[in-house]
Amino acid sequence: MKTIGGKTIIRMVYENALLTGLFDDVVVVTDSEIIYNEILLHGGTVKMSSGDHNSGSDRIAEVAANMDVDVVVNIQGDEPFIEKEPLESLVATFKDNSVQVGSLMKKISGEEEINNPNIVKVVCNNKNEALYFSRSAIPYFRNTSSNIPVYKHIGVYAFRKDTLLQFTQWNIGKLENTEMLEQLRYLENGITIKMVETETSSVGIDTPDDLELARKIYKEK
Repeated sequence: MKTIGGKTIIRMVYENALLTGLFDDVVVVTDSEIIYNEILLHGGTVKMSSGDHNSGSDRIAEVAANMDVDVVVNIQGDEPFIEKEPLESLVATFKDNSVQVGSLMKKISGEEEINNPNIVKVVCNNKNEALYFSRSAIPYFRNTSSNIPVYKHIGVYAFRKDTLLQFTQWNIGKLENTEMLEQLRYLENGITIKMVETETSSVGIDTPDDLELARKIYKEK
């Protein structure tokens, strides 16, 4: 509910998702009456969910269960600058019937970003399938001459509906509980996450410093 350029962050995310033109439906799912009323006030589509969910995936699954859809895309409510191109690339991966879950990543290089626990890092195999996500700096550069890129995870997911609903039936995983990262529940249960690289800058707003950075970027744009 903080504002950037006179709009609340949740409203920016919702309107940017609409503007992509990629989706049959765009719905805000929340357990907050404040957020519910904010979206309703501006003519948006919003659904109330239970307040008992442990993750965003659990929350959207409650609503998606009653929707006639094949693929569900979860754009987290703290990603105000999400753009069409990376979302389009993410959705396109589902042309491959083997893809069950997908997400986005971007190269980073600064030590501050790499070591920031609020910025989640991901390492992949040669098929750009996630091997692990962590708040720690991964991989660890024991070989200091290595020049492989480091990727940060961008908080956008896409799921086949059946896989998303299956997620809700699994217990919270040990790694998920340790890192506090819901996507690890998929990996712990043997589900591959296809990662799509993007060059688009994204700011997930987790802290007051992130908010100030987002406001600065908005002014520059």
